[in-house]
Amino acid sequence: MEQLEQISQTIALSLGAAWASGINLYATVLVLGLMGNSGAMPLPESLQIVQHPLVIGASALMYAVEFFADKVPGVDSGWDAIHSFIRIPAGAALAAAATGQVDPAISLAAALIGGSLSAATHATKAGSRILINASPEPFSNWGASLGEDLLVLGGLWTALHHPLLFLALLLLFLVLLLWLLPRIWRGLCLLGRTLRDGFKRGRSGRSLRILPPEQLPQQTKRPSPPES
Repeated sequence: MEQLEQISQTIALSLGAAWASGINLYATVLVLGLMGNSGAMPLPESLQIVQHPLVIGASALMYAVEFFADKVPGVDSGWDAIHSFIRIPAGAALAAAATGQVDPAISLAAALIGGSLSAATHATKAGSRILINASPEPFSNWGASLGEDLLVLGGLWTALHHPLLFLALLLLFLVLLLWLLPRIWRGLCLLGRTLRDGFKRGRSGRSLRILPPEQLPQQTKRPSPPES
């Protein structure tokens, strides 16, 4: 029973770190580092690097930058685009490190699964943000950003303290992703077509030239028939 609990904790920590990294990498590293450094949650030796004060300071600084960048419509999508090359490999690395010093095959499998999970959560976050940014008011963007921060904090806390509950919720989340991602993709395609059509109409409108009255072609006046 104790061994089963240990396995569930390791799996939950590995998948939880990868899942949260796809949403907010710096908050993930910061939370894990603070919990490990304070002794609230012992981390595997291979993951204890996040407890180093330098890593905690760097992740706190970058989280502060992301906190504000993530609240500005347009800037958040650019930030997400850049972090497509950061969140996914970092999520894979954290997932592998969370397994501890085990068989390298297990670490590699964890990295592959963790990277895929990070990619899925990152794609959902980035795609939904583009659709939300189509709204002219900024409040939905702020609400989504704050909700994501709370989701990361709550998800990691659950993964560390209630691993079986987290794994059950993660399964439901993956089912939701399977339903949500195709709809986000269709929404992005529709938004792209709308922007493309609007751009074409704008160009065609600018290409029309309005001539002054003196340059308009004069209508030839037909001679009136002779009176009988």
